[in-house]
Amino acid sequence: MNDETEPQVRRLPRGGILFLLAAIVFAAVFALVLRTAKLPPSPETADPARIEPIVAARPAAAPLSPAALRAMATDPAALAAGREVFRTTCAACHGLAGEGIIGPNLTDRHSIHGNDPETILRGIREGYVARGMPAWDPLLGTDKAARAAAFVLTLEGTNVPGKPPQGEIIN
Repeated sequence: MNDETEPQVRRLPRGGILFLLAAIVFAAVFALVLRTAKLPPSPETADPARIEPIVAARPAAAPLSPAALRAMATDPAALAAGREVFRTTCAACHGLAGEGIIGPNLTDRHSIHGNDPETILRGIREGYVARGMPAWDPLLGTDKAARAAAFVLTLEGTNVPGKPPQGEIIN
């Protein structure tokens, strides 16, 4: 009898080999796509000198004057679209009638940031993150944000009972 024992070689099951090969192919494709994709820069790697002109050019790319927003507030189709955006996006914090739940009451004559059309639109698009309102522009885009702003303009002065007044009185 031989005291030397030969090592036993265990083979991976066929499914294990296929899984390993699939993982290697996936990793290679993922790395290739990650290197070649035109992904937006992360905040950590963004070059402010390159980003600032892009951010500054946004309003010029889609100008919405106060007069255009006020006109939109009188257009029944635009108003209906704005009401729907408000219902699905804003009502969770501001209430269906704008009475304020977490967010401020939008129906009284008080305002934290101002009630002119440009300020309302900018607030929707850029948000007030420090106060808990997210920037909705990435999700809504300019058109839906403008329609929501037009709808919000129609809420002022309706004085729906709800959250107590916040901010300064607007004349």
